[in-house]
Amino acid sequence: MHIEPIGHLRTCFGSKFAVPRQPGLCPSAWGVLEFSEKFRSIEAVRGLDGFSHVWLIFGFHETADEGWHPTVRPPRLGGNERVGVFASRSTYRPNGLGLSLVKLDCVANSTENGMEPPVLKFSGVDLVDGTPVYDIKPYLAYAESVPHSTSGYANAEIPRVEVKIEDSAATAFSQLDPRSQRVITEVLSLDPRPAASAHDPEKTYGALLCDRNVRFRVDHATCWLTGIDVL
Repeated sequence: MHIEPIGHLRTCFGSKFAVPRQPGLCPSAWGVLEFSEKFRSIEAVRGLDGFSHVWLIFGFHETADEGWHPTVRPPRLGGNERVGVFASRSTYRPNGLGLSLVKLDCVANSTENGMEPPVLKFSGVDLVDGTPVYDIKPYLAYAESVPHSTSGYANAEIPRVEVKIEDSAATAFSQLDPRSQRVITEVLSLDPRPAASAHDPEKTYGALLCDRNVRFRVDHATCWLTGIDVL
């Protein structure tokens, strides 16, 4: 079967580092689906605005060339214990496909070359900027919500750390729009450092968030925002 992207996502995540590991963990994270010319039909999204959430079937385009692995090391197990790839949401899959449940904020139009193609605006995304999307399916609460389900080794909620802003970053942070402030705070509260790495509380990391290079370090249960640079 040959599949082609129906469009690509523009998101607040400039690189895969620090992207939340699941959808909904950063509610303020935004994404906009821009349809490919072949699929820019307002008829194709008729009725979609009646749904609060949709499933996105997308491609792990940044790791597609690395192939698949039968076992992987999930971050939820500290990055040290292996499980089968089909017992994970790892990017290293046989067909490189992912599934993400996101909130549909609105169906809108964008003016481009005199046209008004539809665009879809989402929140709670966990996808890097430029991600190819292959399909969209509406979320059906009556069929897909499973209240008493279990989630194996990932059954517990992801712990969060407190986020504090150092004086060196306070002015730059205050100048950001409110949504960008929320995105940065929500992402840093998830402690985006690599799970399997030895963690040095003095080491500074950088993440591309909301068109900014956001620098931070984590000391025990506190994430310190140390700097924000315009790209």
